[in-house]
Amino acid sequence: MIDVLVVDDQSVVARVHAEMVSKVSGFRVAGIVHDGASALARVRQGGIDLVLLDLTMPGMDGIQVCRQLQALPHPPDVIVITAIRDMATVHAAVRHGAMQYLVKPFVFATLRERLTQYASFRNAASDHQAVDQKEIDEALATLRAPTPPVVPKTLSPESLDTVQTALRNADDGLTAAEVAASTGMARVTARRYLDHLVVSGVCSREPVYGRTGRPLLRYRIRTEP
Repeated sequence: MIDVLVVDDQSVVARVHAEMVSKVSGFRVAGIVHDGASALARVRQGGIDLVLLDLTMPGMDGIQVCRQLQALPHPPDVIVITAIRDMATVHAAVRHGAMQYLVKPFVFATLRERLTQYASFRNAASDHQAVDQKEIDEALATLRAPTPPVVPKTLSPESLDTVQTALRNADDGLTAAEVAASTGMARVTARRYLDHLVVSGVCSREPVYGRTGRPLLRYRIRTEP
């Protein structure tokens, strides 16, 4: 079990993130705090494997927290969760130990994907045997989000993003008709975007039986790394 500390100065946001973490198999919330000093104090108590860390907080900001965590004898891993989008801040976070950088707002499926990737890397990194370059590359690759597919000229990137968002908001997946209804597209258009996402490996497609005639096809965003 991976014990997680949620750090966010907004209590409502922190609670939502904690609820998301609790839904992911293999993870449990070990604490919720709302400022940097409290985060460091809780980590020093022990029992924290991963910190979900906001950057914008009163007093000590998230980058300062990252820096001080790295000075501890056995620092936890850190995934930054923030609304800050500039690359200088991303660079600073990574330089001071952040393993991933997740921009707010996001849906549950996105956090679940990042946590699943982290768990895969953590599992691979627990092997203390000597490994070759290929195995190192494969372990590090588990932390990366899937590369966005190249969008054909016949498809609109904005519409493709709309379809992906609809799928990410539906834990049980959607049919082409349901995607069409939620996005305002024609069903045949929604089907073209969904088929592209399947070919690109972004989502899966499976038949749904239990009715006469051809089975419905249900599409789901892939969450496994």
